[in-house]
Amino acid sequence: MNDQILLTPGPLTTRIETRQAMLRDWGSRDPAFIALTAELRARLLAVAQGGPTHACVPLQGSGTFVVEAAVATLVRPGDKLLVLANGAYGERIAAIARRMGRPVEALRWPENRPVEARRVAEALRADPGLTHVALVHCETTTGLLNPLAEVAEAVAGAGRHLLLDAMSSFGAIGIDLRSVPVTAVMASSNKCLEGVPGIGFALVEQAALARCAGVSPSVSLDLHDQWRGFEKDGQWRFTPPVQVAAALAEALRRLEAEGGPPARLARYAENCRTLLSGMRRLGFEPYLEEAWQAPIIVTFRMPDRRPPLRFASFYDALAARGFLIYPGKLTQAETFRIGCIGALDRHDFDRLLVAVAEAARAA
Repeated sequence: MNDQILLTPGPLTTRIETRQAMLRDWGSRDPAFIALTAELRARLLAVAQGGPTHACVPLQGSGTFVVEAAVATLVRPGDKLLVLANGAYGERIAAIARRMGRPVEALRWPENRPVEARRVAEALRADPGLTHVALVHCETTTGLLNPLAEVAEAVAGAGRHLLLDAMSSFGAIGIDLRSVPVTAVMASSNKCLEGVPGIGFALVEQAALARCAGVSPSVSLDLHDQWRGFEKDGQWRFTPPVQVAAALAEALRRLEAEGGPPARLARYAENCRTLLSGMRRLGFEPYLEEAWQAPIIVTFRMPDRRPPLRFASFYDALAARGFLIYPGKLTQAETFRIGCIGALDRHDFDRLLVAVAEAARAA
């Protein structure tokens, strides 16, 4: 059993089977690990129905590593990236592109409003030089869900390429690459897949990836070369996080046993409903309108009370009761965040609400 429950956007609370999978040592060039890697890549593609068209390219590191790798590999120096930003993670993609020396523009919305496909289409018509568009599916700055299908249609209709940061949606909120045109989906092991941190991965259109030999200015973050290595001999180019890979493979088996992304989304949605209704009863209001709220992580405003509730004291009081929450990441409001994801169910959130009531009185 865990000593503490993680109510964060990842790392998060994992199942015992996932943790047990890390007890074995693996030889990174051994046939057994090569077979595990092949299973991992196939299962990740299957989550998004990407097998016929896309290739799965896992990469050592966090989700940000694979976002940077995708920008470096898929956006050429002569291309131009349009980043759709309504939170910190969209802004991070823009910062990565600038650091990589790629031409980049940002189209922005307030942190509590979703991206609008109409404005995206207008921006693409106005600037023929834009070649790629980057969207954060679920912006974990707030927990806001952006309209993937509508944006993807606008981007494809303009003949451009969509790069999707699906860090906190992949594995729960459905992405069907058979019907939604996305050039690359980037995600990581430690969010809705309920693995542990250490692997990012990209599902990339094979035709697009094949054109990218020599594009990346980085050796270790070159998705094209990483892909060619897997296709050649099934091996990682550099030392893989073998225990993390084993944990992710087991987590993917658990996802399938649960009923796939629809079943996981249903569990997370129940967690979110329990959390929202209970927190409102305790005087905590969510930052987002219900229409934009994804059942992944919820941002709450600090209550207006005297004496004021200080986050540090509130955090410590909850941690003492076995629950770890997350600070806010907004620029315009004092907030904190509570995740709905991980190996948790409604009963865990019932217990959390008791702890919140006690912590708010004690803080």
